[in-house]
Amino acid sequence: MSTITSGAPPKKDRTHYLYIAVIVAVCLGIAVGLLFPSFAVQLKPVGTAFVNLIKMMIQPVIFCTLVIGVGSVASAAKVGKVGGLALLYFITMSTAALAIGMVVGNLIDPGSGLQINTESSQVGQEAASEGHGSTTDFLLGIIPTSMFSALTSGVVLQTLLVALLVGFALQRMGESGRPILNVIVWAQKLVFRVLAMIMWAAPVGAFGAIAGVVGETGVDALKSLAVIMVAFYITCVLFVFLVLGLLLKLVTGVNVFKLFKYLAREFLLIFSTSSSESALPRLIAKMEHAGVEQATVGVVVPTGYSFNLDGTAIYLTMASIFIADAMGDPLSIGEQIGLLLFMMIASKGAAGVTGAGLATLAGGLQSHRPELVDGVGLIVGIDRFMSEARALTNFAGNSVATVLIGHWTKTVDRPQLDRVLDGKDPFDETRMIDDHAAPPPAAEGEKSLV
Repeated sequence: MSTITSGAPPKKDRTHYLYIAVIVAVCLGIAVGLLFPSFAVQLKPVGTAFVNLIKMMIQPVIFCTLVIGVGSVASAAKVGKVGGLALLYFITMSTAALAIGMVVGNLIDPGSGLQINTESSQVGQEAASEGHGSTTDFLLGIIPTSMFSALTSGVVLQTLLVALLVGFALQRMGESGRPILNVIVWAQKLVFRVLAMIMWAAPVGAFGAIAGVVGETGVDALKSLAVIMVAFYITCVLFVFLVLGLLLKLVTGVNVFKLFKYLAREFLLIFSTSSSESALPRLIAKMEHAGVEQATVGVVVPTGYSFNLDGTAIYLTMASIFIADAMGDPLSIGEQIGLLLFMMIASKGAAGVTGAGLATLAGGLQSHRPELVDGVGLIVGIDRFMSEARALTNFAGNSVATVLIGHWTKTVDRPQLDRVLDGKDPFDETRMIDDHAAPPPAAEGEKSLV
């Protein structure tokens, strides 16, 4: 094999063409959905296939990142401090999101005047059966069947648990664990290269996803529900830019618009697939490149995807009030608080799964106010569009949380963060991972290929 010489010119970054193609694909998908709805619905599996390809890589990415981050840190207490602070922050912000959604929902009273029908009633009952589950089931579900099944189960929290255990074990092994850690470092590079290959299918996936949902719902189905949908989008925007943006500026001095510009491609990917999980691996790589320590990123980002669901919290609040009003049985303030606190717990782990918000909503109503479950069918027509806002808000919340936790725990390289957000140190899109750190040392007599 020939080595890469230091004087070789850098490869031209052609990935911006990829994201231009995604935008074009979204526009074409909308057009096809409106003009040829029957054909467009048949394209829905194309979008599902792309999202599934991304999800296939999520657990390996989380495992490698967290093991490397925790295993490389000398003190276990440092990791524990990051995790504890992150959970406290997530609970605080989820509560704030619930409160904001409750205030807006009560002010606009969006469900008045709507009627329930038999078809909607049946949809609500089916969704409730999917979303119902106890807290005990949730906690037991974190423990995988075996250590290796945590990488294939599809449950992110199981991967987190095993990755933390392996990371702490390598930490205790000291130098004897270094060869194992080096193997995982190379495995991480392989995983990100595979992910970069998958990303070239993004335009096709975006086209299928958008065409399918537009063809399925149409425009007419949205007219009577425009108030709740528009109000939800406005509430999410206000929460992201006023609450999260102001908090980020006051605490760290970082401009939220610069941060979101840096993550613009990830927001586009989420919008086109309606799944925040599609951008999770890229968020991990980009936050590391921006100067946040790997251990902090490895703890905060995956945990945030299960516990920091600001968009989902707002959705559950407004949707519950909407359904109760539409059914002619409004919730009292006390009932709203009790129901929504239950839903905040029940929603953990639902981030990134299209339709999970609907199932969580139905499951919560089934547990607290069974007579309202029939009303879930009222919002099925727009749930897919509200799912996009949920995913975008959840992603924005986790990106801001990573910078904040890094600042509070002093695990962020501020000069590097400023350089990146100012555009002076672009992210290496061709490799999909920050390769600035030195690789594990090559064996004696072996030439380095990097």
